[in-house]
Amino acid sequence: MSSPRKYDPPDSPTSVGWTRPQVVRLADARRPFRLECGRTLAPIDVEYETYGRLSPRGDNAVLILHALSGDAHVAGWDATAEAAGRPWRLRKPGWWNGMVGPGKAIDTRRWWVVCSNVLGSCYGTTGPASIDPATGRPYGCRFPPVTVGDWVRLQARLMDHLGIRRLHAVIGGSIGGQQAMEWALRYPRRLDNCIVLASGARLSVQGLAFNMVGRHAILNDPLYAGGDYYQNGRGPDVGLAVARMLAHITYLSEPGMHRKFGRRRNAGAGGEGGFGPEYEVESYLAHQGRSFVERFDANSYLYISRAMDAYDAARWGRGDLVVACHRIRARTMIVSFSSDWLYPPRQSRELALALCRAGREVTYVDLPSDVGHDAFLVETEKVGRLVQAFLESGGPGR
Repeated sequence: MSSPRKYDPPDSPTSVGWTRPQVVRLADARRPFRLECGRTLAPIDVEYETYGRLSPRGDNAVLILHALSGDAHVAGWDATAEAAGRPWRLRKPGWWNGMVGPGKAIDTRRWWVVCSNVLGSCYGTTGPASIDPATGRPYGCRFPPVTVGDWVRLQARLMDHLGIRRLHAVIGGSIGGQQAMEWALRYPRRLDNCIVLASGARLSVQGLAFNMVGRHAILNDPLYAGGDYYQNGRGPDVGLAVARMLAHITYLSEPGMHRKFGRRRNAGAGGEGGFGPEYEVESYLAHQGRSFVERFDANSYLYISRAMDAYDAARWGRGDLVVACHRIRARTMIVSFSSDWLYPPRQSRELALALCRAGREVTYVDLPSDVGHDAFLVETEKVGRLVQAFLESGGPGR
């Protein structure tokens, strides 16, 4: 494996190069999609990207599952019209570009990689901002509730469409890790390997609390307008920015924040009556809030964070996680990070122990890191070595 590079140029031998998303309609009026809430939804368009080449036997497919604010653009450089005319250095590479590509941990010379955007998001797959055929207007908060189970069933429908009967592996971090577990539980005969990063069987109570406060900020923004803000020119930007700032704190760690910011003050601080961003960490969080508002939809944040809250792998065992794990047939690797306090290591250990008690093949690693929850995105060299070894030890034809 070559040293992971997050920003290798599109013509680099370690880059997948220029990429274009694909969109497929997976549900329509003749074949609607029934959600776990009991409602049906149609039409449903799903955006996805693929990298590498599918083997003649179709046994080298790896499905990557994104986190809350992620999308299908895992690796390479966006070549769509929106980015036309801009040099590659000004564009944003895929969110796991350091992990996916020729010679990288998930080596696209060997694996055929696919990632799709989840239902309810705002990155090409049908969501609250999509047009409701019944009204001709965006769904808004009339969009039906979605779950991690719904996402996985829709991903399975995408695999059917692509002719993939069995996956070599599913890989996900954070809420993507919840999806990976759901794949192993719901479709035990459709995958050989499952990799769960910075995740667990369920979100902690503390995580539920943080998500609730974020949603509260959005719902109580005067511009939320009951979710029908799309025609107003402005949405609940302040509430969404606050939700992002709060969530971003949970993605970091105290040691990492101290190393990066300390208690350093901004030059010329003290505006806004003395309550402006005085410390560097305040400016950083404000920037995170502003940039998030530019790229994400508030309603999608509400729906996806609620799905994250509701997931519990133990439901497959009627509340008993060990019983649920008896369903799993895939080899499983669970990786936690020592400073993660959104999905702390104890939750990953709980899942690993449940798999052991169910007699399933599991590898558990707790990686030392002061990065926090975002380590699965940032610590690509450490994570990459583990992922590459695990994928290759259970290679196609195993």
